[in-house]
Amino acid sequence: MKKLIVTMTVALLAGWAMPAQAQMPNINLLADGPSKTPEEKEADAAREKAYKETIRKIPDAKTSSDPWGNVRAVEQPKATPPVKTTAAKKPKSGASTN
Repeated sequence: MKKLIVTMTVALLAGWAMPAQAQMPNINLLADGPSKTPEEKEADAAREKAYKETIRKIPDAKTSSDPWGNVRAVEQPKATPPVKTTAAKKPKSGASTN
């Protein structure tokens, strides 16, 4: 019985320690990788410039892209109010058959 209590206590403490470990900051003691060479920086700048020029060539989407747009009516039809009927009520008889 005592071994069970000790085992459960250890498991409980280990369960509490794991979330605390996940909150620790990630410290990188190694230096970052080598920086880019000037040629690589120029190539990246040229690639970025070409990308931006290509994006400018794409026209703005001014039309609706709704595939069901021509199926629906532009204005919603107004619901007609229910018509009240004035049917003549039957007179109640004096004797009840229920």
